Amino acid sequence: MHYLKLEQILRLALAFQGTREGLSIADIQAEFGVARRTAERMRDAVARVFPQFERCDGGDRVRRWRLPPGTLGGLVAVSAEELAELDTAAAELMRRGLRERAELVASAAQKLRAMTRPDHLRRIEPDLELLMEAEGSALRPGPRPVLPPGLLTKLRRAILGALPVTMEYRSRRSGVPYTTTVHPYGLLYGSRPLLVAAPQAWDQPKLYRLDRIGTLEVGNTPFVRRADFDLAAFATRAFGTWQEEPIDVVLRFDAETADEASQWRFHPTQSSERDGNGRLVVRFRAGGLTEMAWHLFTWGPSVEILEPAALKERLVSLLAEALEHHGGAVAASRLCA
Repeated sequence: MHYLKLEQILRLALAFQGTREGLSIADIQAEFGVARRTAERMRDAVARVFPQFERCDGGDRVRRWRLPPGTLGGLVAVSAEELAELDTAAAELMRRGLRERAELVASAAQKLRAMTRPDHLRRIEPDLELLMEAEGSALRPGPRPVLPPGLLTKLRRAILGALPVTMEYRSRRSGVPYTTTVHPYGLLYGSRPLLVAAPQAWDQPKLYRLDRIGTLEVGNTPFVRRADFDLAAFATRAFGTWQEEPIDVVLRFDAETADEASQWRFHPTQSSERDGNGRLVVRFRAGGLTEMAWHLFTWGPSVEILEPAALKERLVSLLAEALEHHGGAVAASRLCA
């Protein structure tokens, strides 16, 4: 028990050093799941051990505290699991074609290695090698989009500076490139990386696939962002990334698959319950029927669509199109054989 308390205090000290604005008592309660009095005792313990502990109240009348950078010194060491997670994340981003993000993560991992004591690094390197071999992330095959070099860097600069971008974009319907100026609000990373941007600063933002963007130039005159736009709420409207009007969805997984399905989070708004036969009923509200159908196909006959009828029709329609397209070719090849 004492070791657990010591670990909590060290974690709290690290959190105090890792924030510029400082931590309040409410922040400590939320981070560690403790009552207010316990949070106050934890704060006082850090203050007793580290004389550099300081108040840094902001303009919101909430008391906050922090530790100056470098206070913990050699007390903090990166673990093999943490380095492996960074290496795996970099490899996964590279596999998905997000080279610039992969290079940033790999650079952060390299800097952590450079800051780590050589003797500690030698101790964790065998574990790190085993973890990376077990993950095998860099060896996973699969399709991925190819993005123009420097695209993400330019888009990040435009988003941070609220600057419009003029880009050459290939429409999904015609495939013919055209030039357009949009006002970027953010990026979404799903099966395909997407730019969230409005044709005009006060228009409703739309989605643009990054792999369809050709040349892109960042403007110099900032635009005023819509104060009522919330990127997280915008993303939650969809099951995946396609934006459609949200609808109520009800799925039922059979008893044999219910335990596995209960470990999945299909959507942030979902709720689930077991019926009298051990089946799992999942409810959520979202748009994007095509992406839902794509995912539900991977569950095979173990899932039943209870609502809406439109989702069931979309799944049946996609299956019929695939059968007509591929089934005819298969039948013809068998006749030739």
